[in-house]
Amino acid sequence: MSFEDRIVRSRRLLAAVEKNHSPAVFTSSFGAEDMVVLDLIARDGLAIEIATLDTGRLPKETLDLIAKVRHDYAIDITIHSPWPESIDAYIEEYGIDGFYDGIEQRKACCAVRKVEPLNRALAGKRAWVTGLRREQSDSRAKLVESEADTARRLWKFNPLVEWTDEDVWQYLRLNSVPWNKLHDRGYPSIGCEPCTRAVRQGEHPRAGRWWWEQEDAKKECGLHVIPLKEIA
Repeated sequence: MSFEDRIVRSRRLLAAVEKNHSPAVFTSSFGAEDMVVLDLIARDGLAIEIATLDTGRLPKETLDLIAKVRHDYAIDITIHSPWPESIDAYIEEYGIDGFYDGIEQRKACCAVRKVEPLNRALAGKRAWVTGLRREQSDSRAKLVESEADTARRLWKFNPLVEWTDEDVWQYLRLNSVPWNKLHDRGYPSIGCEPCTRAVRQGEHPRAGRWWWEQEDAKKECGLHVIPLKEIA
């Protein structure tokens, strides 16, 4: 499939989501892939809500990009933050940086700062749009374009599932789409500031996420690990 064909296919899928699965929400972390999806939604004027999770520990560069997108695109972005009392309880039990102590502690932090706010973002929606791609990690290699999230009782759509890294960056540059400045400093995957580092040449793009964990650990935060069923 050519680059142009991938764009057409993604646009058609997003238009179908708006038409057949409203209300729908696109949850964005404002990484490179998510900026492609956001631009496609904005260019076609689709009635798909754009939401993000402000974990309270995002890099300044991510916050700066959110502000720029709001200004340049003149669109609303719904921000979901963790409950302060949940953060306080986590810190009391594990410490503010307790996620470095083990996978259990890290996943508990992700649950408080990301998973619970995501559940609020998805509440009442019929469709969830993401920027996930098969190339991003081994755990995403079997991703499909359309899935049934039975646990959350909605449809999940991944319009960039077949896009390559080259496709993503070609689209951003051709369409003058802004991106997170951390990408220019060796950060292919960007999450919370204390849990993300730049990667070295030859490293996997996800190697900078939770880098202190073992290489064979399943490095996901819990947002996309619920078993799904492909839509026929």
